[in-house]
Amino acid sequence: MIEIIIIAGIIGLVVGGIGVWLSGKMLKSKYERIIEDAHKTAETIKKDKLLEVKEKFITLKADLEKQVNIRNSRIQSQEAKLKQREMVLNQRQDELHKRKAEVDTIRENMESQLEIIEKKKQELDKIHKMEIERLEALSGTSAEEAKERLAQSLKEEAQTSAAAYVNEVMEEAKMTANKEAKRIIIQTIQRVATETAVESAITVFHIDSDEIKGRIIGREGRNIRTLEAATGIEIIVDDTPEAIVLSGFDPVRREIARLALHQLVQDGRIHPARIEEIVNKVRKQVEDEIIETGKRTTIDLGIHGLHPELIRMIGRMKYRSSYGQNLLQHSRETANLCAIMAAELGLNPKKAKRAGLLHDIGKVPDDEPELPHAILGMKLAEKYKEKTDIVNAIGAHHDETEMTSLLAPIVQVCDAISGARPGARREIVEAYIKRLNDLEQLASSYPGVVKTYAIQAGRELRVIVGAERITDIETENLSNELAKKIQDEMTYPGQVKITVIRETRAVAFAK
Repeated sequence: MIEIIIIAGIIGLVVGGIGVWLSGKMLKSKYERIIEDAHKTAETIKKDKLLEVKEKFITLKADLEKQVNIRNSRIQSQEAKLKQREMVLNQRQDELHKRKAEVDTIRENMESQLEIIEKKKQELDKIHKMEIERLEALSGTSAEEAKERLAQSLKEEAQTSAAAYVNEVMEEAKMTANKEAKRIIIQTIQRVATETAVESAITVFHIDSDEIKGRIIGREGRNIRTLEAATGIEIIVDDTPEAIVLSGFDPVRREIARLALHQLVQDGRIHPARIEEIVNKVRKQVEDEIIETGKRTTIDLGIHGLHPELIRMIGRMKYRSSYGQNLLQHSRETANLCAIMAAELGLNPKKAKRAGLLHDIGKVPDDEPELPHAILGMKLAEKYKEKTDIVNAIGAHHDETEMTSLLAPIVQVCDAISGARPGARREIVEAYIKRLNDLEQLASSYPGVVKTYAIQAGRELRVIVGAERITDIETENLSNELAKKIQDEMTYPGQVKITVIRETRAVAFAK
């Protein structure tokens, strides 16, 4: 029994050893296959990576070759340009050498010619000297003595003839001058007849019904205040039936206010924003009308080639007055008088008409500097390329500068004829307008002032200042300073009320 157990144990051990050996062998073969697969995978990955590296290398190599080719082409292009420039420079250098040689040849020829001319001149001088000596020997007098005798005889003969001619002309002038001057002046006045426009300081605006007055005034007077601020004209709405009075010394502002009121009444929408819109639109229309008036005036008078700015100034004359006489009518009248008088005296009537039309152009510039209007007009005409005789006629028509042309006295005389007619001018209106202009200019000289309006015949000065430029305290100081300066420097009847307005607006748009 023990032997059987031992044999069974030995057999079990043998069988177990064989099983272990077989399983070890199977595991070994499995591990070898895994290692072999790993080697194969590694080789595959290695090959793939090598291929990727090779592809990247080829790509980079192609890019580099492309960049090298581009650089080479650029270098070749630059070299070609440099070669072309070198060829052009060489050609120019050759041309310069040729021209230099030609110039040298011409210079040598000229020098030789000059030498020949100098020799000929010396020979002629010798011959001339010999001839003079021969003539002096024959006549018995020197050349200088002969010249003096000839000059003296001609001088005496000329003096005798001139004296006789002068006496004859003087006698004839004494007999006919007075009569001829009267005839020219009378004929000139007869041939020109223009209406005398006396400018007033108010414009009456007619309305269909008194109900419109309330709409023009607006709630708490905001509409009428906006209209007055926008136009600089005082709007007088009183008990006068079917009429509103526009009061202001500037005819341009009154016309803008009248046209703006007309459009507002027709449209029916009267509120501050609409009022400002209409006033701006009408101001542009009036400016266009001024230019059209200037063009029409020059066409009517047959004057061409004027600068556009001069044409605009001529149009502005319609809204200006000279001592109560409408400036455009006065200038047209003076132009026609100048043309007639120049034609009678045998001068150029077109130039005279041009000078007559422009003689008061210095009264209507936009800036109005402190210069006499004749000198300012002369500078403007010179600036816009008018001819010298016309410029002098404009500057000399009040003897502000010396007269250097025949047009100047004609313009001066015709200006006096036009202005001296009975009823043509009124000194009071001109002084009144000047006083209001001085009021506005004095206020405009202060910093921060945007607009100034003299209203109520100069009894009130409204000054609009920029809210971003001046504070409320500075506004009060400005009104006091203006009052003191007006009191010290100006002469005026009664008292002047100074109103300084500072307004802040906030505007936004809903879209």
